[in-house]
Amino acid sequence: MTLPIPAIDLRDGKVVRLFQGDYEQQTTFAFEPEALARRYASDGATWLHVVDLDGARSGRFENLPTLTAIAASAGLAVQAGGGIRDEAGVRKLLDAGVSRVVVGSIAIREPAAVAAWIGRYGAERIVLALDTRFRDGQWRLPSAGWTADEDRTLGELLPFYEAAGARHLLCTDIDRDGTMAGPNTALYRYVAATSPNLDVQASGGVRSLDDVAGLALQGVAGVILGRSLLQGEFTMADALAVTAKADASC
Repeated sequence: MTLPIPAIDLRDGKVVRLFQGDYEQQTTFAFEPEALARRYASDGATWLHVVDLDGARSGRFENLPTLTAIAASAGLAVQAGGGIRDEAGVRKLLDAGVSRVVVGSIAIREPAAVAAWIGRYGAERIVLALDTRFRDGQWRLPSAGWTADEDRTLGELLPFYEAAGARHLLCTDIDRDGTMAGPNTALYRYVAATSPNLDVQASGGVRSLDDVAGLALQGVAGVILGRSLLQGEFTMADALAVTAKADASC
């Protein structure tokens, strides 16, 4: 079963989207974050993906009050990240009402520590965000809001985390993120072949219901929907109908 998951990216308390992760190429949307989350819930969403873009760069939870309010009032299960640098950060988000904590930079830099968190809090409470760019023949893993290069690759960390008992993987092709250019289905075939036991959430480039259906038919566990929903390309209800039809045909 494939679950469409709406996304809210926060910067200075506002709903925004970046183009390919570039903080200088930002679109700000005239939606109040809590009201937008409630709208997604009324359209049938059960999960919401929230990113603190300020925190992703600074390592501090700069949009925590907004995130806490969303978790308390929207009627959605929330997975959230941006700014997790240590275990205290994991506990802070769980205490704020988040159901799953999304860990990105530290999952790349300190995999042993994150593997220990999976063991301590359970695989259902941790989402690995291994966002990637294809460079020099490998899927590379930038960190710090995609602004810092790292040596580790996706092919190295996927088997490690699968062996550590991880379940949830959010994987974004950064070159597709915010572009409305279509998802990179080859990336998700690679992930499935490398670590078939991970539940993959596909992210980046989704522009149409055909894209959503194609990812569902490919067998991903979730499809993150950002700009496409914000720009009104289709509705959350539309996405749910398409994935239900795709799942029924498999």
